[in-house]
Order: sequence, then C-alpha cells, then structure tokens
Amino acid sequence: MSEWIRIARRRDTVMRGLQVGGIVGTILTGINHGDALLAGQLSGTAMCKILLTYCVPYCVSTYASVAAERARLRS
Repeated sequence: MSEWIRIARRRDTVMRGLQVGGIVGTILTGINHGDALLAGQLSGTAMCKILLTYCVPYCVSTYASVAAERARLRS
C-alpha cells in the first residue's frame, strides 16, 4: 500500500489527475448543471455534486496512473 500512495503522490501523477479532473469535470458540470449555472440557481446540494463531478475523474486518473506505473516497474 505504501508504494501505491508514494506513486499517487508523485508530482506527475497529481498533475495528470488535476488536468483530467479539470477537463472532464468541466464538461460533465456543463452537461449536468449548465442550465442552473446560467440561471444562477445553484443549491448547496448541486454545489456538492459539482465538487464530486471534479473528484471522480481525478480519482480515476490517479488510479490508472498508479496501476500503469506499478505494471511498468514489475516488468
């Protein structure tokens, strides 16, 4: 587990996750909450959902990066 965390905390892994999370999160936020954003009618619940919309692709990217790096190190 400590190897997994070490790789997940590396600068390149974090930066890749932030880039993917930013791009994918923005697209999904526009699709799912664009009308409410444009109308200025966001509830607290919607704001929480938007934050999660950015977190999910970050986590997926981080998981994929760590898995790929661990596979590379094994071979």
